[in-house]
Amino acid sequence: MQLKDIKDLFLKYKEDGLFNRYITNLHIEPILGNFDDQVVVEIIGNSVLNNPIYGLKIGNGGKKILMWSQMHGNESTTTKALFDLLNTFIGNESTTNEILEACSLYIIPILNPDGALAYTRVNANKVDLNRDAQNLTQPESRVLRQVFESFKPDFCYNLHGQRTIFSAGNISRSATVSFLAPAQDEACTITPNRKVAMEVIGIMNKALQEAIPNQVGVYDDAFNLNCVGDTFQSEDVPTILFEAGHFHNDYEREKTRELIYIAYIKSLEYISKVEVSGDNYEPYLSIPENEKCFLDIIIRNTKTEKGIVDIGIQYVEKLSDNIIEFIPEVVKIEKLDNFFGHREIEAQGYEVYNGEGGVLVEGSENVFVMLNNEKILL
Repeated sequence: MQLKDIKDLFLKYKEDGLFNRYITNLHIEPILGNFDDQVVVEIIGNSVLNNPIYGLKIGNGGKKILMWSQMHGNESTTTKALFDLLNTFIGNESTTNEILEACSLYIIPILNPDGALAYTRVNANKVDLNRDAQNLTQPESRVLRQVFESFKPDFCYNLHGQRTIFSAGNISRSATVSFLAPAQDEACTITPNRKVAMEVIGIMNKALQEAIPNQVGVYDDAFNLNCVGDTFQSEDVPTILFEAGHFHNDYEREKTRELIYIAYIKSLEYISKVEVSGDNYEPYLSIPENEKCFLDIIIRNTKTEKGIVDIGIQYVEKLSDNIIEFIPEVVKIEKLDNFFGHREIEAQGYEVYNGEGGVLVEGSENVFVMLNNEKILL
């Protein structure tokens, strides 16, 4: 499918019941109840706080893909795109019917429902499930492992979200989507198994470059067997890490949602039509590695007792009355020549004060600042 065709499908099948960053079982359960018998919905286990973990099966093909999202409860963009994808599949489009004829998908939309409800990375026991692949100390980790062993996937999609700090290389381009073919040994060997994952990522990157040129990155492949992706890769199942990142002014991650959807469709279409050998893995190696070059806001060239410096501000995400608030926090007061701001404000040598007329300090939260007697909302 061409990029325009996929975008048209996204607009047609986007799930309107899911929006913004706060996505929990309470949001997805009404949608699960509306699916027809094409989608098998089952409860595959329970969380620490006894919330249900749902598993969804669709497709009849021999190529099996396991996809799980919100292992980190506050990373929901990939979940929204999963429901857009499911809506597309049950829409009886000829192009996506071909995927379901060749592939069987098993989808866990929210692996960490307690973390999703609290809007935290960790589960209710304050454990990062992505560091529990070996010890399997948590019920959510054991649920994923049981599905992995029973479904026996040919591909794994490990679906996450990333912060606004990442750039696609050392440039002023945000890493809006990132990938990784995780290592499966300490030496980070490019094994035949990893080559298969790399080849699929290369296909997704090619499509995304049409939509967001120079805004796709890859993560460092340092090996950690406690990570789920590294574990599954080490067991010779090609595994792909997806990271939904920041697009300009898209703090709700709605544009990123569309881009993740594009990546889903292109990769599944490719897998459905091709016996992926890994021979075409080399385009993956040209994708720039993520670097931490961004701050949400930089106020440039402000006068302080240190001289002329910059002020770096990062949003802190806080859940309040079921709404995610973005609270600006001063994180750096220094020259920030090696950083880029998603928003930049030029102080032109004037002093910048907080709302009470005081000096800004690192660690302080400020909804607005005063610059040259002007109130500037952050």
